[in-house]
Amino acid sequence: MKIPSLRLLLFTFSVLFLSLSVSCTTSNPVLDGFLQCLPKYSNSSYPISDQIITQESTKFQSIFLSYIRNLRLLTSTTTKPLAIVTANHETHVQATVICAKENGLHMRIRSGGHDYEGLSFISYISNVSYIVLDMFNLRSININVEDESAWVESGAILGELYYNIAEKSKVHAFPGGVCPTVGLGGLFSGGGYGPMMRKFGLTVDNIEDARLVNVNGTIVDRRSMGEDLFWAIRGGGGASFGVILSWKIKLLPIPPNVTVFRITRTLEQGAIDVLYRWQYVAPKLPKDIFIRATSQLHNSTSQVSKKTVKVVFNGLYLGQKESLLALVNHSFPELGLEQKYCIEMSWINATLFWAGYRAGTPTTVLLDRPKAPEILFKSRSDYVKEPIPKAALETIWQKILAMEMLQMQWNPYGGRMSEISESETPFPHRAGNLFKIQYYTLWANETDTKKYLDLSSKFRKAMTPFVSKNPREAFQNYRDLDNGANWNNQTDTKTATVYGRKYFKNNFYRLVSVKTKVDPENFFRHEQSIPPLPHK
Repeated sequence: MKIPSLRLLLFTFSVLFLSLSVSCTTSNPVLDGFLQCLPKYSNSSYPISDQIITQESTKFQSIFLSYIRNLRLLTSTTTKPLAIVTANHETHVQATVICAKENGLHMRIRSGGHDYEGLSFISYISNVSYIVLDMFNLRSININVEDESAWVESGAILGELYYNIAEKSKVHAFPGGVCPTVGLGGLFSGGGYGPMMRKFGLTVDNIEDARLVNVNGTIVDRRSMGEDLFWAIRGGGGASFGVILSWKIKLLPIPPNVTVFRITRTLEQGAIDVLYRWQYVAPKLPKDIFIRATSQLHNSTSQVSKKTVKVVFNGLYLGQKESLLALVNHSFPELGLEQKYCIEMSWINATLFWAGYRAGTPTTVLLDRPKAPEILFKSRSDYVKEPIPKAALETIWQKILAMEMLQMQWNPYGGRMSEISESETPFPHRAGNLFKIQYYTLWANETDTKKYLDLSSKFRKAMTPFVSKNPREAFQNYRDLDNGANWNNQTDTKTATVYGRKYFKNNFYRLVSVKTKVDPENFFRHEQSIPPLPHK
């Protein structure tokens, strides 16, 4: 065999090197500048090049889709980022912030992808190139039972947190939500809630510290970021102020066993009467009791109508069923709670119950990561301060029947939620609220999207007389662009005040003040972000 000459080997190596170099460039000079910048600011022991997914990559589509929960957001006109940085080290986050800023690239931050309008991974702002900083690899959870705390990274999901707590302690919990796949970054920064909120408050009421990458790419904690910024990220949405790497949370004491129940009432069984009474009772029950009411379409056995509406009452009690029966039947006999409905179980199994898993499902299911989206939906929210009259409930039920695919979820307030000042955190919806409503409209085909969006909008308009006013309050974690949005590349303060007052009430103005101090050039922005004050 003939041995190649040294000159030929050098020539071959040069061609190969040039080919590899070309493969790392793109036709977009802004993106090229960003990609070339990243290695300068990341830890060489954790190569960031392995974590950069451009549109040319065969992995791009699967990575982009894997943390999207709503098919409604995926259409032929959906914008896609120039690249996704799947950070697996904190220096990757720092480098992404610094290099995006240096190269004039817009940035979106995604932890779990449950953003109802997709603002964590798509942009509705025209003619603006953007990248996605995806946090799903930053998912470590460190439980410290001795001091009843935990450090959790923003890319972890709620199910992972619950599972890890239960592995360390059977008498500690955290008051998060009921969906195991929601990312902690968005859940915490928006003011997440769940069936223990009447006892312990929200996620943001139980956060002790945080680590954040600021607009300069510097990592700060509670002490170094200052109390104003620490206040702002606990309910004001972290994506307006920086990239939150991790949170320190309180672990809260619970009994070894709790009690859950589920009772269903159809219209024929007096569902409206029970729900009408629920409005008066559920917010005033002892803090240890949480009863959620959910209205759903139901296939009726009646020969008069094929479809009707049923109300499902799901309950959690931080105690044993004997005392639960006594408490509920004294104040709420209309519910008809009986021993046969009550099940005692560990708190971790109660999280499976609330998530809709069958009895006997292993708790390891909480570690399952989300898959590609399967449904199209639109969610909205409202707060109710006065009981809705019974006649109005009957009208509402008829509208639900007409919509075919709408659900309403009624979550009671009171208890701890009424004790915390509305200025304690940016989340202001505290005393004075009886309950919060989530409207959830879902459909199967993209061709029906306009139809169901219109129906959802009409239904919300019909609810106007019965919900909060001036402003009509809404829950920031149930993002709804119909509450107002900035569609250009700068966050107009007047426009932001519209949605800001709905989400944050008067806390909005303090959030603007904090934003002006920590990000005056408005690098961290999206269609519903907090604006800085205009330059003088």
